[in-house]
Order: sequence, then structure tokens, then C-alpha cells
Amino acid sequence: MPLNEKDRERLDRLVESACDRLREYSSCAQGTLLALQEEFGLGGVDTLKAATAMPGIAHRGETCGAVVGALMALGLAFGREKPEDYGAMFHTVAAARRLCEEFEGEFDGCACSQVQEHIFGRSFDLADPADLAEFSKSGASEKCRLPVELAARAAGRLIIEAGEQDSDK
Repeated sequence: MPLNEKDRERLDRLVESACDRLREYSSCAQGTLLALQEEFGLGGVDTLKAATAMPGIAHRGETCGAVVGALMALGLAFGREKPEDYGAMFHTVAAARRLCEEFEGEFDGCACSQVQEHIFGRSFDLADPADLAEFSKSGASEKCRLPVELAARAAGRLIIEAGEQDSDK
């Protein structure tokens, strides 16, 4: 369903906040998550701390931290508290799959190494100090805005859309 002007402006502010937080934390996972937490009142400092090791899943080239931060926010927004709440589980997983599919469509995958290949034309071993320095010199702080922007906007849109569906009931 199309978003109204107010919601589009909200998403634009969310994306800008996520990029500001990316620069502040030097972490795509924490930047994305924190902006979503602040915008939608999700989780707390412990949740943000839990995202510390998530960029590229501990700099191993695995799932992009922007995706992980966005998925954590979706879990906070929709997730279940009780094991028998399968409705919440299925709703959360469906939203997460939509986000991942959108991300894959843009970056050819959800792995940090795939995102790097897409953006930089190569992947970096971020656990290697020399490669990390090369990554930084290649403009990572600016170029990694792209996955953060997409993940934050997609998660924000899913949360807003779910709120609209709830208000229609």
C-alpha cells in the first residue's frame, strides 16, 4: 500500500538518522538498529549493545550488519514473547523475508561480502588490519550508507504498514 506524505517524510528522517548513527558508531548494525529504535520506541540500550558484534557478523563477511540491525528492529516490533505465539512469529518472519528479498534485489545478496562486491567491486577481510585500512580508504564510511539506507527504509516501511493495518481493524 502506498505511504502518505507524512510517512514518506518520516522514512526520510529515519534514513538520515540511520546514516548519522552509522558515522557515529562506525557500525552498520548499530546505526540501523538505533535509528529504528529511536523512531519507533523499540528496545533499549541492551538491545543496542547486542548489535555490537553484528557488522558482517563479527567482520567475517557474513550477513550485512544493516540487515541484522533491521531484522532486530522487526523482531522488537513484531516478535513473540511466548513460545505459543506462532502468529507473531510468522508475521515477523514474513516481514524479515520481505526485507531480505528487497535487500537481495539491490545488492545481489545479504552477505557483507556480497554487498562489498556490489559497492566496491571486491570484498575486504575486515578482520585484517591492512584490508580494513584499504576498506576505509575506499570510502566505506560514505559508500556503506547505501545498505543502511535501504535496510532502515525497508524496516521502517514494514513497521509503518503494520501499524496502518492494525489501525484498520
